[in-house]
Amino acid sequence: MNWIEARIDTCSGGLDDLCGRLEDMGIEGLVIDDEADFKDFLENNHQYWDYVDDELLREKKGLCRVTFYLPDDGDGKKCLRSVEEMLSALPEARLTHAAVADADWENNWKQFYKPMEIGERLLVIPEWEEAGSTHRVELRLNPGLTFGTGSHATTRLCLQTLDGHIHGGERVLDLGCGSGILSIAALLLGAREAFACDIDDKCVDVAYENAAINGIGRDRYTVRWGNVVTDHALQKEFGGEYDMVVANIVADVILGISPQVRPFLKEGGCFLCSGIIDDRVGEVAEHLRRDGWDIVETCQSEGWFSFLCR
Repeated sequence: MNWIEARIDTCSGGLDDLCGRLEDMGIEGLVIDDEADFKDFLENNHQYWDYVDDELLREKKGLCRVTFYLPDDGDGKKCLRSVEEMLSALPEARLTHAAVADADWENNWKQFYKPMEIGERLLVIPEWEEAGSTHRVELRLNPGLTFGTGSHATTRLCLQTLDGHIHGGERVLDLGCGSGILSIAALLLGAREAFACDIDDKCVDVAYENAAINGIGRDRYTVRWGNVVTDHALQKEFGGEYDMVVANIVADVILGISPQVRPFLKEGGCFLCSGIIDDRVGEVAEHLRRDGWDIVETCQSEGWFSFLCR
C-alpha cells in the first residue's frame, strides 16, 4: 500500500487543539515535533546530557508540527479533504502533503547496521547478520530495541577496555546499562556474572532480551531499574566484591556516583567511566582524583573520553 504523508505546521499554543481535532476525526499515530517541548527537556534534564548536536538544534528551531499518514486511496483522500476543511478554521495552521511510495519500513533501517570489530576479540553484530568466518566473540544485538548498539564512540571506548581487561571469572556492575551491551559483552568475554541497572524502566526488558539473543540467562545476569545515585535500596541489592564497575553515562552523573562506587568493588577492582565530552575531561579527572581514584588508562575517540580508574 502507498501512503499520503501529511504535515501540519502550526503555532505551539495550537498543538493540543489541533491534535484533539485530528483524533476526533479518527486519525491516529500522530507524530508531534515541538521546539518548546524540546527546549523544556534540555532545560530540565541537564544531568542526562552534556552535548547536543548543532544539527539537531537547527532541526528543532521554530518547529511545531504534526505529521500523520493516510492510505493513498479513495478513503485516505476523502479524509485529507476533511482535514483541509477543518483547517480552514485555523488560519495559523498550514497543511502540506506528499505521496510516499510503499516501502518495507520495518526492515529498511537494517541496512545502516553492520558488524563492527572492536578491540582484539569482539564482534558486535546485528541479530540478523551472518558473521562469516571469524574467531571473534560475537555480541549480537537487535538495534530495533534502541538504547545503544555500539556505534557511539563512548560505547566503543568501553567495549575496547572490557576487551582488554575481562579475562574470565569476573563480576561486573553496569551502571546506566541502556541496552545492556556492556554487561552482556563482559559476560561473553568471560565474566562470571553481571548486575546491570538503568534509570529507564524500559531498559530492563531490552537488556534481558539482548542477553537472551546471546544465550545468557538470568542465572548469570540481573537487570534492575532505579536511580543509581539516590536509590539506596537498589545500591544495597548491588552487593559488592565486583571486579569492575562500568558507567557509560554523562559527566554530571559520573561526578555524582564517583564517591559511591568504591564500596561495590573488591580490593584492586576497576571503575570504568565514559560519556565524557572533551570540554569536561579536566573537570571530571580532577573530581575523580579528589575522590581517591587513580586514573590508570585514558582513551579517547571523536571528542569523547573514558577513564579506567583504581
